[in-house]
Amino acid sequence: MDVQSAYTAWAATYDSMENPTRDLDGVATREMLGERRYGEILELGCGTGKNTVYLAEIGERVQALDFTEAMMARAREKVSAANVTFAAADITQAWPCADGAFDLVVTNLVLEHIEDLGHIFAEAARCLKPGGWLFISELHPFRQYGGLQANFEFGEETVTIPAFVHAISDFLDAGREHGFALLRLAEWWHQPDRNKAPLVVSFLFEK
Repeated sequence: MDVQSAYTAWAATYDSMENPTRDLDGVATREMLGERRYGEILELGCGTGKNTVYLAEIGERVQALDFTEAMMARAREKVSAANVTFAAADITQAWPCADGAFDLVVTNLVLEHIEDLGHIFAEAARCLKPGGWLFISELHPFRQYGGLQANFEFGEETVTIPAFVHAISDFLDAGREHGFALLRLAEWWHQPDRNKAPLVVSFLFEK
């Protein structure tokens, strides 16, 4: 099953199924971005709106993109804030955004499904204002090295979603190549797993 078909199938149960990675990603996002206010926010791969609700609270306006209509339908049910707009987009192509339009670009648990990190950083650099921030939160590559991959139960089948492994250095190299400075890198565990490899890694870059 390809990525888009998988998330279409997962949309109905994504929020209700047990998912430690999804939950820890939410914690990481709120701690990394904090109480600061942002003007224009671009969210890449908003999914069911799990983080869009929070972004609507800290941003004046949020443009949320996803290429799975079933996921965005769930997000529209969840997010009633007037400052949020949704649009279908494939972020492996040119983004439907003007140059220098955003103060913050956010992407959560999306880039494991994207082969070319360079394109993501290039488009983020184009769309961000000078001094704008790029926030990335992903499944930690250490867990991927151990075989962990996004998956869900669909009927009697376990569906594993196609993914690419990006080392931490891949993110840092792509950021540097496209003019970003790393402000913070953080690794995240659930408390019972502190002696295991971290589950989530987050990056905050400045243009």
